This record gives sequence, structure tokens and C-alpha cells, in this order.
Amino acid sequence: MRASMKVELNKKIIDVGTVEPATLAALLTLHGLGAPGQAVAVDNRVVARADWPTTPLRDDMKITVITAVCGG
Repeated sequence: MRASMKVELNKKIIDVGTVEPATLAALLTLHGLGAPGQAVAVDNRVVARADWPTTPLRDDMKITVITAVCGG
């Protein structure tokens, strides 16, 4: 059994002890995120969408999801 792990998702602390597999893609799916037009940064570095399924979650990771908005 994996020890409890917490990450920050858009400035909210989330316990990810139940996310399997423990990847960025799984976490985003669980929270209804990752739609087209959204970008993700981990610890202030943008993560390419193709890398989400292979980016492992780790304790205290800071994840920011940004949604593009059209208009002027």
C-alpha cells in the first residue's frame, strides 16, 4: 500500500493516495481536467500533453491547470 501523498492542484491541497496509476494524466482525469485548450504546469514548468500519462505524481508537487480563453 502506498503512503499518503499530497499535491497542490490549482492552489488546493489534494490527497492523491487513491489515484491509480499515480500519474498526472490520471489525476487530471479524476478531477475533470485536461480538456482541449488546457495547459498544465508542474512546479512552474509546462508539461507537454504527450507527457501527462508518463509524468509520475510526487509528494508536494505543484500543478497548475490553465485554460485558454478566446476573445479580445
